[in-house]
Amino acid sequence: MMQDINVLALVKGAERYVFLYDDSSRAQTLRTLGRYASNPDLSFTWYDAAVLSQKIRQESRKPVYQQRFDMPLPADGEEPF
Repeated sequence: MMQDINVLALVKGAERYVFLYDDSSRAQTLRTLGRYASNPDLSFTWYDAAVLSQKIRQESRKPVYQQRFDMPLPADGEEPF
């Protein structure tokens, strides 16, 4: 079974903060946001951490749809079903 990877990105001027996480590492990602916000060497702020953590939590509340059947797609020129 394939595991989904979530991508969360923040662009601040010339800096790029990109977070890749799966469902099992969501809590670790939230802690990382806090560590980045508390690091005075980064431009990443507590506001940035709050906004991104809200997005992570919203994403976790979305319903997960699983494909019930593996049906082949029609080939070029074929009529669908």
